[in-house]
Amino acid sequence: MNVSLFITCLCDTFTPDVGKDTVQLLERCGCEVDFPAGQTCCGQPAYNSGYTTQSKQAVKQMITAFDASEYVVGPSGSCVQMVKEYPHILRDEPEWRKRAEHLAGRTYELTQFIVDVLGIEDVHSTFQGTATYHPSCHMTRLLGVKDAPRRLLENVRGLTLINLPQGEDCCGFGGTFAVKNAAISAQMVEEKSCHVTETKAEYLIGGDMGCLMNIGGRLSRNEEDVKVLHIAQVLNSQ
Repeated sequence: MNVSLFITCLCDTFTPDVGKDTVQLLERCGCEVDFPAGQTCCGQPAYNSGYTTQSKQAVKQMITAFDASEYVVGPSGSCVQMVKEYPHILRDEPEWRKRAEHLAGRTYELTQFIVDVLGIEDVHSTFQGTATYHPSCHMTRLLGVKDAPRRLLENVRGLTLINLPQGEDCCGFGGTFAVKNAAISAQMVEEKSCHVTETKAEYLIGGDMGCLMNIGGRLSRNEEDVKVLHIAQVLNSQ
């Protein structure tokens, strides 16, 4: 199965190792992975800030970059959900809307692709330690990916999963929300971080780097000894 990696801005800029783990994990699952070099930002920051017209340039660039891809997989529920919005954004441009629908229909978040498309729930990974999982808002509420990450984590040898109290509460990141509403965001991430430390887990695992960077930053400022990992890093551990 041929898969194109949708790296996302945060992974590309801040956590390239997550991209490497994503590629290696997909290859272990039997996929051939390529990287369309023409991909850019998915356009979400501009779109969520109300700059719909300006975001179309990035949207069209992404559609062009992945036009020939059989499947597109990204390590971010939030960014993948943005791609699902492309047909709506380009609803008044029939030719582009058609191409957008084609891309949206074959774009998946990493764990969603492994479980729902490949039909794999055990990637034969081993990771020693206790961890809690943060279900990010866009992945669960908008994209609808809830069970796939947990199914995969539950089959990781050596990993003990601890339920996160109030796990579905937002961490306060929300992309530009954290910038425009910094005070509110700070209180939200403080509450989320307190719930993480309540579990006494060694690791916090998630599927969106924005959320993980936000929570990880607060945990660090609070001098909490909790390591933050993207789910790809855990699933690719052997």
